[in-house]
Amino acid sequence: MSINFSSPKGFNRLENILIIGNGGRENSLAWAIQKNKLVKKVYLIPGNAGSERINKCERIKIDINNKNILVEKLDFLKIDLIVIGPEIPLANGLADFLREKDFKVFGPGKEGAKLEYSKSWAKEFMQGANIPTANFWKVNSLEEAKKIIHLSSIQLVVKADGLASGKGVFIPDSKDECIKAAESIFNGKFGDSGNIVVLEEKIQGPEVSVFALCDGERYILLPTAQDHKRLNEKDKGPNTGGMGAYSPAPLITEDDLERISKEIIEPTIDELNKKNIDYKGVIYFGLMITEYGPKVIEYNCRFGDPECQTIMPLMDQNFVFLLEKCAMGKLIGDEKIYISNKVSGCVIATSKGYPHEYETGFPIKIGEIDSSGCQIFDSGTSLDKNGELVTDGGRVLSIVCQEKDYDLVFKKAYKNLKKINFEGIYFRNDIGHQVRKNFFKEK
Repeated sequence: MSINFSSPKGFNRLENILIIGNGGRENSLAWAIQKNKLVKKVYLIPGNAGSERINKCERIKIDINNKNILVEKLDFLKIDLIVIGPEIPLANGLADFLREKDFKVFGPGKEGAKLEYSKSWAKEFMQGANIPTANFWKVNSLEEAKKIIHLSSIQLVVKADGLASGKGVFIPDSKDECIKAAESIFNGKFGDSGNIVVLEEKIQGPEVSVFALCDGERYILLPTAQDHKRLNEKDKGPNTGGMGAYSPAPLITEDDLERISKEIIEPTIDELNKKNIDYKGVIYFGLMITEYGPKVIEYNCRFGDPECQTIMPLMDQNFVFLLEKCAMGKLIGDEKIYISNKVSGCVIATSKGYPHEYETGFPIKIGEIDSSGCQIFDSGTSLDKNGELVTDGGRVLSIVCQEKDYDLVFKKAYKNLKKINFEGIYFRNDIGHQVRKNFFKEK
């Protein structure tokens, strides 16, 4: 896509952008958006300690739940576009409220966000639209779950129905483990998000993430990505919010994308329209490529994390125009995204104990890194009383690199990780093993 440094015809100024969220995803979005020469300022609510290290960026300390104060502040700052990063404010209807106040918002309303915040609703949605997905059972009690598990002749996945920060999915190896997972959910492991449990047929195949920017009717695809959900190497251990990713995913060909578009993406948008849901934002399709074709594992109503950190460096300076077009419902249908000819990879550095209990407040030391084609996006950081950078989350830093091939990408990422230290730092050494030609030689 070739666009001059003036707004596309029919569009207003695009000087002041607001991003809501405090993670690596939001920092990477800010980093991509500030590249546009029209953009003068990118504000983040609340952002994190790394936000203001990004060009043109400034943090705002304000409670987004205090809506009157929020609107006053946004009016004062003359915000031209709002991008909502996390799922919780979307599920709470923040996009609906801000649109009612005449702001341009990239992010679905509460009804659209139901694709993510209710797994049972999403499964019924797919079933009604004949979108390929695994068979499932929606259960309301542990007794009901036990009955289905005992009678099942197939392996099952156990999911909390609501939002659980990427940790509400259990992939047991036995019926006893299935029951224990269901029991932990019903016993309040995820609060109200576990009032309903979804038991799902366990399907096999590699996973891939596909992202569609949607204006309510039309869409445009971002580069594909593959995430690493399991905590430990060789894809072992508990599910996390993500330990690393790479983009694009060579697993998916153009023919595959065409099939995914026809069988999954377009039917999803059509079904949203049938339900009178005007979806303006990104739809994340978590897919499994089975022997019978692609099937949907999950929807998300926001950019994935860490996939977003991985994809954003591949975007050109016109990316923000696409977000604005979606927010205004004005995709024409012939837009193209200029993608870097490089590939991108991300490794997450976490706190010891993540995704379970972990301590924070440890000083972070970053030595002299190779910054050429490399970004460090803060994910869970803050500043202590002395203004020093400290850990403040489970996933602490996203180390992202771009190169001509994946071997060079991850060689650089791990080289830079050796220059980063905080107490209890943990990361997987095998991120991107599927695409690193020299991975087994290195081992």
